[in-house]
Amino acid sequence: QVQLVESGGGLVQAGGSLRLSCAASGNIFIINRINVMGWYRQAPGKERELVANCTRGGGTVYADSVKGRFTISRDNAKNTVYLEMNGLKPEDTAVYYCNAYAVVGLRHNYWGQGTQVTVSS
Repeated sequence: QVQLVESGGGLVQAGGSLRLSCAASGNIFIINRINVMGWYRQAPGKERELVANCTRGGGTVYADSVKGRFTISRDNAKNTVYLEMNGLKPEDTAVYYCNAYAVVGLRHNYWGQGTQVTVSS
């Protein structure tokens, strides 16, 4: 199995910045076959939504709401994905979850425990 451990959440004022990190550990056979790593978020009373993801080759996808403010990056050697968040807004307040997707025969979808990001106005 694979574990995802997130760090970097916290409380910040509007306009501020935070950097989230997510490191994968565990079954190295599966980890080396993780294609997509990314971040989702879930605000109270809302569904979980994609924030951004990144393929092993460096392709990225962003939610329209974060384009131009957030940057996702990935270090395959460290099995880590990062989310640099700038120009934070109160509506960015949510629990942010790391996600990793691999196909090793079957599809494997892993989630981190979540990290709280709170943006005060």
